[in-house]
Amino acid sequence: MHVLILGGDGYLGWPTAMSFSKRGYQVTVVDNYFRRNACIELDAGILYPVPTLIERAKIWYELTGKEIKIVIGDLTDPEVMRSFFTGGVEYQFAIHPTFAGIPQTVVHYAEQPSAPYSLINHKYANTTIINNLLVTNNLMFAVRDFSRDTHVIKLGTMGEYGTPNIDIEEGWIEIEHKGRTGHFLFPRQAGSIYHTTKIMDTDLLWFGVRTWDLKITDLMQGPVYGLETEESIYDPRLRTIFNYDEIFGTVLNRFIVQAIISHPLSVYGKGGQTRGYLNIMDTLQCIHKAASTPAKRGELRIFNQIMETFNVNQLAQKVKKVGADLGYPVEIKHFENPRFEAEEHYYNPTYQGLVELGVEPHFLTAEVLEGIFRVVAVYRDNIRKDLIFRGVNWLRDEKTTIQR
Repeated sequence: MHVLILGGDGYLGWPTAMSFSKRGYQVTVVDNYFRRNACIELDAGILYPVPTLIERAKIWYELTGKEIKIVIGDLTDPEVMRSFFTGGVEYQFAIHPTFAGIPQTVVHYAEQPSAPYSLINHKYANTTIINNLLVTNNLMFAVRDFSRDTHVIKLGTMGEYGTPNIDIEEGWIEIEHKGRTGHFLFPRQAGSIYHTTKIMDTDLLWFGVRTWDLKITDLMQGPVYGLETEESIYDPRLRTIFNYDEIFGTVLNRFIVQAIISHPLSVYGKGGQTRGYLNIMDTLQCIHKAASTPAKRGELRIFNQIMETFNVNQLAQKVKKVGADLGYPVEIKHFENPRFEAEEHYYNPTYQGLVELGVEPHFLTAEVLEGIFRVVAVYRDNIRKDLIFRGVNWLRDEKTTIQR
């Protein structure tokens, strides 16, 4: 099977590429280095240097003998997207440079992934909207025009749902109204411009499913933590990009970095914000299970991709305890919340679908946290305290939304 990974240089994209390659799939990766360039522009915190995609693919081939084809290209250009289905693609790295063939599976990660980034000011909001929606639309039309049997796995986000005062079902809800019933997408209420674009992605692809019988799996993923995967053990240069800053770093990863440099764990507001979390290794499991059991023609299949739920206070306490056991004097501090969100709320999502497909969860144990602590500690001298909090505020005007 040929798997095309859009956004294959990112936090999840590169580990996904290695995971499929190790399993024997043909893998093609495309990226335009959006995240790397954004990190440079915003002086965001990256824990360690990361080789380019071409360098990574060469290292992977030298260590495993397996090829990952690399394309550096901007997927907001429809012709770049369509080239992966027409044979016009130009590889920047390929051991066998002949056309890999139309992909049976496309994993769509190629989006601006940060809620804070999308609210720095109107320019970054525009970038988020343009990138995310154009890439999704270009993909939808390429599949429609050239390969309607291609299965698209799109990474959504649990943030699409917001924090409703009812249980969150897996994508769909049955509604009875004035004596009649209907099957509808679960109501969405995004908390950022980024999350709004993810809702619009879902709506675009739902249109494609209804109109052209496309095959779509939409994975509503919660915040991911961790940096090691089974594939990165071959060589530390194969580790994924790891951000610890406010803009691109996820909360648990940021807390561990903060603990190691004796920065107070930055709990926003009351700390009752509850979300669903998963280990990066479970993301790889979920993607593979979705690929090996594809959606049917004319189906928008939705899974909630989380393994357990915590509020921010609970995460902070877990990090504090493990940090203390390792000799780090960890302090928890509540900061004024820069985000517009409920700090205490009901949260009860359903998330059994992927487990029923065979995903075996990795739970957030003290041992798992200790493992992340030990890897991050190796790069302690690279960590800059001034990047921990940048001051991106949901409610202020753009002149005061980011501190340099």
